[in-house]
Amino acid sequence: MSFLIAFLIVLASFAAMEWVAWAGHKYVMHGFGWAWHRDHHEPHDNALEKNDLFGLVGAAMSISMFVLGSSWVLGDAAWWPATFIGIGILLYGIVYTLVHDGLVHQRYFKYVPKAGYAKRLVQAHKLHHATIGKEGGVSFGFVIAEDPAKLKAELKRQREAGEAIVRESAGA
Repeated sequence: MSFLIAFLIVLASFAAMEWVAWAGHKYVMHGFGWAWHRDHHEPHDNALEKNDLFGLVGAAMSISMFVLGSSWVLGDAAWWPATFIGIGILLYGIVYTLVHDGLVHQRYFKYVPKAGYAKRLVQAHKLHHATIGKEGGVSFGFVIAEDPAKLKAELKRQREAGEAIVRESAGA
């Protein structure tokens, strides 16, 4: 197996995780998983949130891939690409933790970006938190941030259509 193929599998897995995260956030966290996710959208002083349990789900996905790719565990039944899929999931989890929990929510460090893509990420996620409750909302991804002007326009449309309750401070 070549290094290039392994690298491409890791890269594709990392990229696919943004879609998995978007769909999981929109349909699970803001759906039947709201009981775990709610505290992430409400003010609190706790070091941990129920929402952090979703990180364990991501870790289980990565670990499962490492097991499926392990000849030590599965012998000849091991599927070698699974190891590199597991690495892609793991790397996405690290980036998610640093960007979402660290940069956006400042759980690990205090830094407010003044320009560039990091500022756009923070703005997009702040607009995600502009709604009250699980209905409506924008920007469900974590690494790919849409244009904040488009997100504000969508929040305004949702508010006017009665699809979401938008906080006044959101500027939508």
